[in-house]
Amino acid sequence: MSVDKNYCMSSFLAVRYIADPNIEFAENMKHHKINFLSEDELISCDSPLEIDKTIKNILSKYDLSKAGLMLSGGMDSAILASYMPKGTKAYTARCKANKCIDETERAAYYCKQYGLEHVIVDIGWEDYLECMDALMLNDGSPIFANEPQVYNLVKRMVQDGVELIVYGDNADMAFGGMDKLLSKDWTYEEWKERYTFLKPSDALINWVDMDSIYEKYRIGDKGIDYVLFLKEVFASSSSGAYINAFRLAGLDYVDPYAYMKMNTPLDLARVRSGDSKYLIRELFKMKYPNCQVPEKIAMARAVDEWLYDWQGPTRDEFIPGCAANMTGEQKFLLYSLERFLNLIEG
Repeated sequence: MSVDKNYCMSSFLAVRYIADPNIEFAENMKHHKINFLSEDELISCDSPLEIDKTIKNILSKYDLSKAGLMLSGGMDSAILASYMPKGTKAYTARCKANKCIDETERAAYYCKQYGLEHVIVDIGWEDYLECMDALMLNDGSPIFANEPQVYNLVKRMVQDGVELIVYGDNADMAFGGMDKLLSKDWTYEEWKERYTFLKPSDALINWVDMDSIYEKYRIGDKGIDYVLFLKEVFASSSSGAYINAFRLAGLDYVDPYAYMKMNTPLDLARVRSGDSKYLIRELFKMKYPNCQVPEKIAMARAVDEWLYDWQGPTRDEFIPGCAANMTGEQKFLLYSLERFLNLIEG
């Protein structure tokens, strides 16, 4: 293990996690590395019925009598709702903000179809502030905007006596979601530009070039394997946010989609014609024949509103005024990073 604060800051801003498992922010800190199943361990699913069978088989290995479901308005968790015992509590977040997407109505419909008890958890900025420090210290790293929302859902689950969390985060990676990121054949430089959440050079005085993260996926002189990049880099960031929250709460968890893969190549032409996650869409139609397939939306969070007036970081590591003209998501990365540095260094 080595300490390289500048690398860690740069990696977090670029891809929302510390990409090198052997580099830490400080001595006596250790960030968690997400270990995914190998390709040989994953279960091949090339039809809606195979996905259906696999989900049933995976969930049959767990005692669902004290399980809780994380339920959004999207397809992936809606499908999982169909396998839960009647009366299971399903938890949906609702941000306390003026312009935040509200998924509770659609989630309530899913619950009604399968006899689940719908629990709505209202989450505000004060709830973020209450748990951020514990989440960051638990992971040895700053966090991005999904994580406090996940944790506040999990905290309510703990209060309700839930012992197992069922959730669906990995369907996008396994079955060709993220249609905007799969919308074209990206060149290496285009992809680096598109999939950098915040350029370290735009915010840090002493930044480190993150080319090493992307080079692993380069194909030839100009190409990049962006599908594999999403399965590994994006999944490490996204799954890490969920798993850190679950670990802090001390709850067991299962994402059935994390055990699956497509054996046949992803039909990119079909995805680019508007039929992203086409196998999941077909399974959703089987489970909800009278419901329109929902469009893909990101997890609802209101950082644009909550951080609208925040002027940016003031520590010496940051370029003065660097938060000007940044999105709420980017501001949150800066806010989180500065708060983390204050925690570990004062």
